[in-house]
Amino acid sequence: MHAIEARSLSKRFGDLQALSKVDFTVEDGETFGFLGPNGAGKTTTIRILTGITTPTEGTARIFGRDIVRETIAARQQMGVVHETSNIYTDLSAWQNLMFAAELYHVGRREREERGDALLELFGLAERRDERTTGFSKGMKRRLTLAMGLINRPRLLFLDEPTSGLDVQSNLIIRDVIRDLNRDGVTVFLTTHNIEEANLICDRVAIVNHGRIAAIDSPERLKETIRSVQSIEVAFDPAVPVPAADMAQLDRVREVRKEGDKFRLFTEDPPAVLEGVMAYARDRRARVISVNTLGPSLEDVFIRLTGLDVRTRGGDDR
Repeated sequence: MHAIEARSLSKRFGDLQALSKVDFTVEDGETFGFLGPNGAGKTTTIRILTGITTPTEGTARIFGRDIVRETIAARQQMGVVHETSNIYTDLSAWQNLMFAAELYHVGRREREERGDALLELFGLAERRDERTTGFSKGMKRRLTLAMGLINRPRLLFLDEPTSGLDVQSNLIIRDVIRDLNRDGVTVFLTTHNIEEANLICDRVAIVNHGRIAAIDSPERLKETIRSVQSIEVAFDPAVPVPAADMAQLDRVREVRKEGDKFRLFTEDPPAVLEGVMAYARDRRARVISVNTLGPSLEDVFIRLTGLDVRTRGGDDR
């Protein structure tokens, strides 16, 4: 039995076709990433799967339960963590957890034991009795995730769980997702963070304009565009190197500025590597580091969604 089974899911809002014939399955115990640009249909999909929105057409099942006809039974299997924190700021961390547990009909003894463990897990035990109005965004996000786990769900929906968080909160949440996966919990993750999906997801679906563009493991998706190879090079800043100069090197197809590095896309990395070293000698520029790279999940995302985020030609930004 699939944890999630979506068949021909479609959703229309007036003249807007938000989803169109979306088909996918998520296996029990899998961490499944749902990637797409803004407006691609990610939020609409998660709202349908969690029973908030009814599809215009198609069906969705959660562990075999139809989310429209058996909403309560399906929801009892899941925890939901929305992009915006849903905590009550006039309550303490503990009171928020206990309130969430009561909504899920978790017994008193179990919810107290579970609440203690979750506050410890998310580094909030020392703040348990404080009103959450003074919590940072990261602390609120961690508490929201704890509330989504209070009922020990078989399936956890995470909508942009690490968006805009501090490094500590980000790492804690990623570690928790990995631990949940090891414990057999199915995780459905929507994210803009492509590297996050690459690190923690078993499979990834890329959605664009309300349709599924591709579904596979991150590594197999990368194999589909194996021809996208590149050289990553960093120069000593003592001698400025314009992006336009890199774009003029023989066999360089595109240039992307990534922090203090240039990424030079090419079908012939050895030739470009020779050109980079010759350029450095001629300009007396010192190469600090150089690497040859295969395609990233970001490259797949850009190729399939048609987004244009690369630095072109002589643009030094």
